[in-house]
Amino acid sequence: MKKLVIILGLCTLTALTGCSKDMGNRDVYEESGNTINVNNKRHDLYNEGASRGVRNASNNYGFVRHQKSPLMNDNTANDHYTALDREQVANIISKFSTEIPNVNDVATLVTDQEVLIAYKTDSKNRNMTADQVKKTAMSVVPRYYHVFVTDNKVLMRDVENLANLDSTSQNARNLVNGLIKQMKKSPQGQRISSSEDENGLTPDDNMGRNNQ
Repeated sequence: MKKLVIILGLCTLTALTGCSKDMGNRDVYEESGNTINVNNKRHDLYNEGASRGVRNASNNYGFVRHQKSPLMNDNTANDHYTALDREQVANIISKFSTEIPNVNDVATLVTDQEVLIAYKTDSKNRNMTADQVKKTAMSVVPRYYHVFVTDNKVLMRDVENLANLDSTSQNARNLVNGLIKQMKKSPQGQRISSSEDENGLTPDDNMGRNNQ
């Protein structure tokens, strides 16, 4: 009888330990309906609502260190380019842009090399607003991206329609280039630098684009 009691006691202790460990993991990774899971393969750029959790991610700095591979032609450092979640990036750009004064509605399309943004505004200084929207997008995407903006609200539908195309088709590329030409009729803000135009294009970029 004593052996049975001891065995039952050990089983209970083991079960409680397992529950405690499981609850500890939940406390670290789940709080208030927001899940931060190390196995989450979405790799969202932003953990929305994380400030409501016990571990407040917004209180921490973000730091990553990369070193160039000593192996020749090792391109693993470029893996993040192909892994860019374009829809999530477009979501972030649109959200940030609506926080700009006098910008009320934003449609954003992210391709493999451009960001196209159409927005509604009642701004009196169209060029300044265009510059703010453009720089907002450039603060989010990799530096090799080119950003085109327009305050022509009629083009918002065209930006939206492009999202439904097969991005690998030549027809999609032609439509993107055609829309960019229309967008550039609107103010594009200031030049990025002495070597880059208002959209971040260099002379070499423009030459390549003209040959497409």
